[in-house]
Amino acid sequence: MFRISTLYLIIIISVFSDFFASRTAISKSILQHDADGVKIRATVTVSKNGFGNFSRINDAVAMAPNNSNGDEGFFHIKIMEGEYEEYIKIDQNKRYLMMSGAGINRTIITGNHSYEDGWGIDVSATFIASGSHFICKHLTIRNTAGPTKGQALALMCSGDLSVFYNCSIEGYQDTLWVRSGKQFYRECDVYGTIDFIFGNAVVVLQKCNLYARRPSKGNGNEITAQGLKTNYVPPVKCSSRSATGTNPKDQSGIVIQGCAIKPTHDLARSNYTVKTYLGRPWKNYSRTIIMQTYIDGFIEPAGWDKSSGEALKTYHIISATIASNFTVSSFIDGDSWIPQTKVPYIGGLVP
Repeated sequence: MFRISTLYLIIIISVFSDFFASRTAISKSILQHDADGVKIRATVTVSKNGFGNFSRINDAVAMAPNNSNGDEGFFHIKIMEGEYEEYIKIDQNKRYLMMSGAGINRTIITGNHSYEDGWGIDVSATFIASGSHFICKHLTIRNTAGPTKGQALALMCSGDLSVFYNCSIEGYQDTLWVRSGKQFYRECDVYGTIDFIFGNAVVVLQKCNLYARRPSKGNGNEITAQGLKTNYVPPVKCSSRSATGTNPKDQSGIVIQGCAIKPTHDLARSNYTVKTYLGRPWKNYSRTIIMQTYIDGFIEPAGWDKSSGEALKTYHIISATIASNFTVSSFIDGDSWIPQTKVPYIGGLVP
């Protein structure tokens, strides 16, 4: 990724009738609910063994209604156990879509596109989710390009009001691009090396495990790389809705709450010869908040890395009062949209 500055702020705290008449037999459940209580308009099944409605995930996505307003509920794609070598693309017109698997490491979506093999950052992702009100749960999204292939995304999400629950997102450099919109990740595992959680979304990761992996020879790790385009003061007096300081138009930030930051076994075996940092700035400015999170001892004592030039100490330790601006309820207004997904969350500070 191209980075142009070293100044950054870090805060630490310890379907329609013709559709249903199609030749594909679809399990109707109009205005019904799945086992988790989510309002469902229809359910289709994807299975590699031929017993589902589809054998490819993208075919199921294509059959989802366009531009849904959610009144009839979510279109549910149930993916059976197996490994699916596909590059999933959920366009902006595919709204109110829910995708569920059989569990982490049981339903696996995998690809291997990378920068070194000619795939740009916008198209290297195994999974691209651009539609709003997207729910994804109980599956693994993986990019197997490896540590020497440069940028190789597992997931790029720009869908506003998206939720990922009990998912494993696995890659090396740039694993998870939280590109834009409000997003929530709960009880997910994220694996990577360089800048493996990055972007400009307004996002909270809660009760997740963040695993740093061993990078290619001569490189280190950065957990996060967040970027803001404009300057702002530390958000000590910002409202709970904006949390933006002097620039109310740029609300982006990465919040890591109640999580655990750990090394994988291969990194741990390096005997701390690989330097791993909590993050670095992606653009002119940056906002990353790590609060109520376990940080293993493999993290460099300095905590934060620079992108280029002279590093500036612009991180802050804040009080619980200020930290409350960066909770699920305040920072991403979670109380207004997460409940319909039936994904658990803590609105305030972790007890």
